[in-house]
Amino acid sequence: MNATSSSAASRDDFASMLEASFAGRDLVEGSVVRGTVTAVEHDMIVIDVGLKTEGRISLREFSGPGSTTPKPGDEVEVYLERIENALGEAVLSRDKARREEAWDRLEKMFEAKEPVNGAIVGRVKGGFTVDLGGASAFLPGSQVDIRPVRDVGPLMNKEQPFAVLKMDRPRGNIVVSRRAVLEESRAEQRAELVGNLAEGETREGVVKNITDYGAFVDLGGIDGLLHVTDMSWSRVGHPSEVVEVGQTVKVQIIKINKDTQRISLGMKQLLSDPWDAVAAKYPVGATFEGRVTNIAEYGAFVELESGVEGLVHVSEMSWTKKNIHPGKIVSTSQEVTVMVLDVDEEKRRISLGIKQTQRNPWEIFAETHPAGTVVKGEVKNITEFGLFIGVGEDIDGMVHLSDIDWDRSGEEALADFNKGDMVEAKVLDVDIEKERVSLGIKQLAGDPMEDSGGFKRGETVTCTVTEVTTGGIEVSFGEGGQMKSFIRKSDLSRDRAEQRPERFSVGDKVDARITNVDKGARRVSVSIKALEMAEEKEAVEQYGSSESGASLGDILGAALKQQDTKKDE
Repeated sequence: MNATSSSAASRDDFASMLEASFAGRDLVEGSVVRGTVTAVEHDMIVIDVGLKTEGRISLREFSGPGSTTPKPGDEVEVYLERIENALGEAVLSRDKARREEAWDRLEKMFEAKEPVNGAIVGRVKGGFTVDLGGASAFLPGSQVDIRPVRDVGPLMNKEQPFAVLKMDRPRGNIVVSRRAVLEESRAEQRAELVGNLAEGETREGVVKNITDYGAFVDLGGIDGLLHVTDMSWSRVGHPSEVVEVGQTVKVQIIKINKDTQRISLGMKQLLSDPWDAVAAKYPVGATFEGRVTNIAEYGAFVELESGVEGLVHVSEMSWTKKNIHPGKIVSTSQEVTVMVLDVDEEKRRISLGIKQTQRNPWEIFAETHPAGTVVKGEVKNITEFGLFIGVGEDIDGMVHLSDIDWDRSGEEALADFNKGDMVEAKVLDVDIEKERVSLGIKQLAGDPMEDSGGFKRGETVTCTVTEVTTGGIEVSFGEGGQMKSFIRKSDLSRDRAEQRPERFSVGDKVDARITNVDKGARRVSVSIKALEMAEEKEAVEQYGSSESGASLGDILGAALKQQDTKKDE
């Protein structure tokens, strides 16, 4: 009986021992389990998770933001890596348990688009490492703040909210942004601040930044743009001329864009508009002193008073200087006298003129150089239609091709002149309206047609042969041989056999009869044949006719004999 009882007890002990050996086999490796701290030994914490043996975890795995060191008896969640290692101990990890817990929590918050709390714990290439309560995330450098941050020290190891941009659990990759949280918060604040602002009200602000086109003014948590054109009624070259960073300024809210939350500000709107009643202050035709503020391709802007500028178009700058850049006539900051030409208050424009304050030099020239006056000047330019000669300060007169020489063609006479030559000319006409001075060079010598005393048709003249051609001969006659004419081959003689140009030589003297005078064309036609026929007719009238019995040879012979007798006498 005793033996039987002993045997049964041994079987029960073995069963309990076998059950104990399988205890914890329902625990799965790679899962998070709960355990009880049994002891804290130096830098290790002993934890019982219900297995045959206890596991050990380094104390540093319980350190970090928001963590406290556990005490014996505390329950903690740990990650079961292995149920038993080579030493027979359970392999546990607090970090991996926290990571798994964090991933579950972060995935829920990521799906709900909620911000998560974390702390920047280290620096890596291109950004920073963020501890999200057990899970490690990457914070790109561009996502730290709204504006670039030079020193991240004050943000290190400080718990703050982050937005999860990307999650990839299989790869263990999380990307977060602090900037997104700040922008969202800022947008909410801006919306609230914008709601408290009204167009037209006056506010005080601090200049935060200055650009080429204006300045940004902080209105107490929200920035507004003060454009350079709204800083002053007068022209502003650069915003730094009016404001500086850190300066407190009083501005008026001009416009609020509810959609973009952009605010336009103005300073000049708080001052009286100098354009009010400007037409009465600057009547058309009145002259004023002004200062050149800006020079453009088309003219110059002149400030009449602070905030009131007018434009002097390049065409209204000088009577004589045409088609040149305004900068060659006036310079910036120069004081000038201008005349008001037109005022448009609605468009805020004033047209000014400088040349109108000076007397028209063309009028002065017309008074001092009436038609017929001889002037002397330099050849400024030579064109295909004439010469331009400087006859006064910035005034040029033109000698047309037809007014260069009486006898030669204009193209031929033009070849005698070069740019820079000093020449004399006679004033023919001055057109003040068209700003033109007509000159003549040939008029200095007088008109040969007039100076010759006036040639008449039927008059006999003695000509000198100047050139022999196949078609006839060129001759000159009159005082000094100033008249030119051409005797055609058919007009060289009454006798066809003598109508040969080659029987004449240059320098020969011949008598000819003027057959036509065309003063308009400045042409005098002469003919030897006409003279011979006239002489024949006169001889017949004096010495008889062929009907009276005398032959033509006898009549001409008698006439020639009488001429020879007169010549001898």
